[in-house]
Amino acid sequence: MTALSRKNLWEKTPAAVKRGLAGALSVMPPTFWLGKAFREQLAFANDAATWSAEQSRAYQTRQLRDILKLAHDQSPYWRRVIDDAGLNPHDIANPEYLRALPLIDKQTLIDHGTDMLTRPANSPGVDTVSTGGSSGVPLKFHIGSERSAIEYAYLVAGWQRVGFQPDMPQIILRGAIVAPDRTGLRYAYDPILRRHQFSNFHMTDENMARYLDKMATLGDCYLHVYPSSIAALTRFMQRTGRTLPSNIRGILAGSEIVYYEDRRATEELTGLRYFSWYGHSEKLVLASACEHDAAYHVWPTYGYCELIDEDGEPVTTVGQRGEIVGTGFINRVQPFIRYRTGDFATYLGDRCRHCGREQMLLGNIQGHRTQEMLICADGSEISWTAVNMHDGTFDGVRQFQFLQQTPGKATLHVVPAADWTDARASAVKKSLDRKLAGRIVFEVAVCDEIELTTRGKMTFVDQRIPDVAHSAPAAASHT
Repeated sequence: MTALSRKNLWEKTPAAVKRGLAGALSVMPPTFWLGKAFREQLAFANDAATWSAEQSRAYQTRQLRDILKLAHDQSPYWRRVIDDAGLNPHDIANPEYLRALPLIDKQTLIDHGTDMLTRPANSPGVDTVSTGGSSGVPLKFHIGSERSAIEYAYLVAGWQRVGFQPDMPQIILRGAIVAPDRTGLRYAYDPILRRHQFSNFHMTDENMARYLDKMATLGDCYLHVYPSSIAALTRFMQRTGRTLPSNIRGILAGSEIVYYEDRRATEELTGLRYFSWYGHSEKLVLASACEHDAAYHVWPTYGYCELIDEDGEPVTTVGQRGEIVGTGFINRVQPFIRYRTGDFATYLGDRCRHCGREQMLLGNIQGHRTQEMLICADGSEISWTAVNMHDGTFDGVRQFQFLQQTPGKATLHVVPAADWTDARASAVKKSLDRKLAGRIVFEVAVCDEIELTTRGKMTFVDQRIPDVAHSAPAAASHT
């Protein structure tokens, strides 16, 4: 059993068993449970952050050559694409050689997913990941189980820029289902990973007051939150005059769009740094904010990032916007090569004038997944990101969207796939009922299509309750 699987096994262990084992097992620090792969990758990421542009390009060239060799040798789809482009993987001399290949997108995965595999999907160490998809089409792909340790190492390397260390405790407000304790407080503690979990599904004024009281007793911690969670907490503190406990050392906010006004309000109220990052489930591009400002530094050793304009040409002018296209170094099971993420950013250069890192700099990242809210009967909010299911809940569904016109009530419209059954409708409702815990009462309605935006995309929450709005997004962060 690997070190990484120790962590995964612990997370799946029943609560009663955890309580019995926690005292004996908690003597080991979180870095032990995160595993050797995590520790090695963290050291590598911190070292690579100091590399020159030439060192990074040489590393990227080797990685791209290896990925394309593997894809050409083991994947029927990629063999056809690479041969049709007249590209020999052995000849790749720099990252720009990749431009000989066509761009792909989510539809490519839907149409050719099986042929893109380099080994069978049921092979040992292969996981199936499900995402909502930027156009409302559920997307499944396959990736190696080792990717979590790698990604988390890069996240921690970024967080270290603002003082966080991997053995430090975290306060979590990020979509976990937290049952109430005997006092009614929705709080749980994982002594192995030193994570204090609070329910962001139940952020009523009464609960947030209790959350702050509990947080003050937890010693030095970092908040690890959804942007919508800290925004709700900030608005509560502004309304009530409450303050964030002084034992909280910083705010790590990700997995949703970061709105400029929300960031500013939180930093002004708390006096803490609001640190964010950009990433996505496909594990292609990861970028962490600088310790000196909010510009995102793209990790060159995590994947190869391109920024392209409307004509598919590379963006090279500072201040110009483009779409993020990624080629991942992590996924060797189903390679994503020149994948259009649907996320857009402003190009800020290739060297930070503040910290000196020679990495691509991005700003004003606007993601395909907006910060969409469901409104509870008491006026509190539940973000779409917290509701989104990364399991089989939406199997048999082509597209889906919540429609809300009344607080506390919503309709889930689904466009069924060919294998849709009434039993699937019941399963969807049961899964969402469990996660929403009765705070939103909804029904499932089958429909023929869901209207897209003028840009061909879809919102996951068609929110029609008056005065539910947010300011313009400043930066996205989807991991």
